[in-house]
Amino acid sequence: MNRNPTVSGALPLLLSCLAGPARAHEMWLAPSRYVAAAGDTVAIRCYVGTGFRGEARPYAATRTLAFRLHSPRETDLRGAAVNGDPTFARFVAPDGGGTLVSYLSDFARIELPAREFDGYLKLEGLDGPLAERARAGPAAGPGRERYARCLKTWIAGGNANRAQMVMGLPLEIVPLTDPRARGALRVRVLFRGRPLEGALVRAWHAPLEGPASPRDAAARDSVGPAAQARTDRLGMATLAVGGFGEWMLSAVHMVPSGDRGEADWESWWASYTFARGARRR
Repeated sequence: MNRNPTVSGALPLLLSCLAGPARAHEMWLAPSRYVAAAGDTVAIRCYVGTGFRGEARPYAATRTLAFRLHSPRETDLRGAAVNGDPTFARFVAPDGGGTLVSYLSDFARIELPAREFDGYLKLEGLDGPLAERARAGPAAGPGRERYARCLKTWIAGGNANRAQMVMGLPLEIVPLTDPRARGALRVRVLFRGRPLEGALVRAWHAPLEGPASPRDAAARDSVGPAAQARTDRLGMATLAVGGFGEWMLSAVHMVPSGDRGEADWESWWASYTFARGARRR
């Protein structure tokens, strides 16, 4: 696991997120297009921010545990970029069935004063860790956390079943219906391959720039979640999403750290991006 000191810039960014109107701290994959036919070129970038507004993050090979393309077959994308590249990968769609891309990061660390950490837990709906810290009282101390990212994006094609694949990420959002179809969207949240009960799933929405492309996430306004729901005992939730445009689903799960020397808590942040109404140019 990553033993580097607290990631530079993470604390100011998180504090600004807590103070902002959307009160979230998300990371997501943004393809250059959300629909691709065989032979179309797709570039993948990554953003971190709040309210579906964010700044591009350069590729960090040392923190990338897995980066995979899933279409008719699986392709390892870890060699598609080097440290500092603004584009994580660029590939040609092998067919018109659709492509699912997944990314898993190693842990990074952050530490917050007790009051700010407890406020962050409340805002993110992490009731279990918040209750445990309340029971500990002043002995809980500052919030020492290590966190990892579990990201997916769906570039649509003719086979919607590919959008519903389970990729084996530690924390994973899996659509149970075609994410592009109109109406409510059912999803399942898995933690280490098992249904996760009580997870707060949020849905964020932004207009598309063109027929298939997202707007620059750094230039658009921060927004609040368009829908949210808690998962049931089967890990399932139904989100009342609607409208064309770019969508991001997000969820976070936190447990006591497996390495108390590094952190007291460890969390996984999952996101899943797709678009409704996107069409091939």
